[in-house]
Amino acid sequence: MTVVCGAGLLFAFVPLCSLLYLVISRGLPSLNWTFLTGLPKPVGETGGGVGNGLVGSALMTLMASAIGLPAGIGAGIYLASKGDGAFGRTVRFLAEVLSAVPSVVVGLAVYGLVVAPFHHFSAAAGGLALAILMIPTLARSTEEVVKLVPHSLYEASLALGVPEWRSSLLVVTRTALGGIATASCLAMARAAGETAPLLFTALSNQFWNLQPTQPTASLPVEIYNYATSPYPDWQAQAWGAALVLLMFVGGLNLLARVISKRATLRA
Repeated sequence: MTVVCGAGLLFAFVPLCSLLYLVISRGLPSLNWTFLTGLPKPVGETGGGVGNGLVGSALMTLMASAIGLPAGIGAGIYLASKGDGAFGRTVRFLAEVLSAVPSVVVGLAVYGLVVAPFHHFSAAAGGLALAILMIPTLARSTEEVVKLVPHSLYEASLALGVPEWRSSLLVVTRTALGGIATASCLAMARAAGETAPLLFTALSNQFWNLQPTQPTASLPVEIYNYATSPYPDWQAQAWGAALVLLMFVGGLNLLARVISKRATLRA
């Protein structure tokens, strides 16, 4: 069984290393300060950058976090403490269903509910689509983390006369804060790497934009546009943007690991 498990590890490790090598080797030559801070060039001109995509991705990820983190964490805490009833089981079932829905379906739903009625693509619609993707996964992760907190802590807080809402917030949630922060970082990493929902909601933009009501560029969409173009210079920039996105998502995952390790050491 040790040999079988080692072979399984090798089977998964080799394609992963091959993918990382491919992205790094092809994307590294494109990385420079101009590439990270510049705007895309018109068709036929070489050079340019993905600065607007970086800003747009950061903007929409922050907007999604502002909506998704409170909703997902709040739902997870509710499910852990009062999720045994019919309403809690319904919310848990919906969270499990939504977590399995393809991201393109979420993008189409937000397009039909937000973009089409207003006849306008926007960063706000993109942030909403990403938030919907974050909420179910974050809710289930938060529920499992909060359930790991010993119930005796909650009972001791109630015995001291602390109200239920303060006991849940200041005792249970504070104890599980490391795991909740880890789940939050992983949810943000997933949202930052999504492409399909943004094609139907935020679309793209060739300029700087910080207005939530305007179409906004993002790194995943720029990678898609550059990679499917017939121009070698744009294809090279797609590899560079893919490396930047890989570093961003990898950084969030690394931050989640660090937070989880520190929480474990404190425990």
